[in-house]
Amino acid sequence: MSDKKLRAGVIQFLKFNAVGLLNTLIDFAIFTLLNSLGLVYTLAQVISYSAGTANSFILNKKVTFRDSDRGKKDSFDRMQLLKFIVLNLIVLGISLLLMHLLTDKLGIQVLISKVLVTFVTVIINFFGSRKWVF
Repeated sequence: MSDKKLRAGVIQFLKFNAVGLLNTLIDFAIFTLLNSLGLVYTLAQVISYSAGTANSFILNKKVTFRDSDRGKKDSFDRMQLLKFIVLNLIVLGISLLLMHLLTDKLGIQVLISKVLVTFVTVIINFFGSRKWVF
């Protein structure tokens, strides 16, 4: 891999993580609010993850992976959106499974579980977004 491609990949990963930080803040804020209001963590996770995901699609399309869209006449791609939804449903399923294992089976506090799960899902989401969606 050339230095230029490696550098572009690193910059893209950094952009992805900057967007992801905002998505995570949205996700955590909504999750914490809903969880503190007594909503079970699985439903709170679905709702909060969905809010972060909506933000993620918009910003990753416009900021992180915008080079992939250059040359296309129509910037809205239904197949891309469908792939994004499928990827994020898979990642949501993984996050729910991991949260269940960490919280219910290992007894880790729910917000700590959420942090640990987020580290795993960010990596899966980046490579899925880069290689398959965008």
